[in-house]
Amino acid sequence: MESKNSHSQAVEKQFGSQAQDYLTSAVHSQGADLQRLATLLQSYPEAQVIDLGCGAGHASFIAASVVHKVIAYDLSAQMLEVVAQAAKDKGLNNISVQQGVAESLPFADNFADVIISRYSAHHWHDVGQALREVRRVLKPGGTMIMMDVASPGHPLLDIYLQTVEKLRDTSHVHNYAPGQWLRLFTEAGLQIEALTSGRLVLEFSSWVARMRTPEHFVVAIRELQKVMPDDVVKHFDIQTDGSFTVDLAMIVATNR
Repeated sequence: MESKNSHSQAVEKQFGSQAQDYLTSAVHSQGADLQRLATLLQSYPEAQVIDLGCGAGHASFIAASVVHKVIAYDLSAQMLEVVAQAAKDKGLNNISVQQGVAESLPFADNFADVIISRYSAHHWHDVGQALREVRRVLKPGGTMIMMDVASPGHPLLDIYLQTVEKLRDTSHVHNYAPGQWLRLFTEAGLQIEALTSGRLVLEFSSWVARMRTPEHFVVAIRELQKVMPDDVVKHFDIQTDGSFTVDLAMIVATNR
């Protein structure tokens, strides 16, 4: 069984060299979920916010435009360098960066008003532990806003999603179905206030280029797509060029 440390090293290695690509990625820099995040955060102008697994910082930038202070937190030092430079270029002086893993947050109890996380949780080694850390670090009544690609839940659809995600990015751990998220949040002591869904089109060539997926894995994904049953092709709207559409989940939860 892979240790937490070796998994963390794999994630950092996988993402460090791609940091600049994620900053310019349309998938990450745009989206209805970012617009909704901005709307939700307008209720917290004085908040101290942690962006957990911030990546290239797109959620951090949205948050910093409406809240008092944002800590962009990520495992990858190179991602954090990109975030710090982009924040400076954007004139966002209320963003600081800090390195670490999701399962062990270097913050005091009751530290943050809001914790946000976008497109990161499927890389976490232990989601339950990370959510327990979120609850510890959140103030009583504090809010967690989580956005990620979601599994459809059905075994046939799930196996396609997990397999192509792992082939494309070997640091991938798991995409969770909405029902699994409900259980994980509840077990961590966080009360879900809202769960909304969406869809995201992944253009194949940029999707694999962004992760610099080795050619043999790219071929494997395309071959897998060719033999998928009609149910899978229809749900994910798999196109002849390999592009497909995934489900998204956005969860708002409270530390009660």
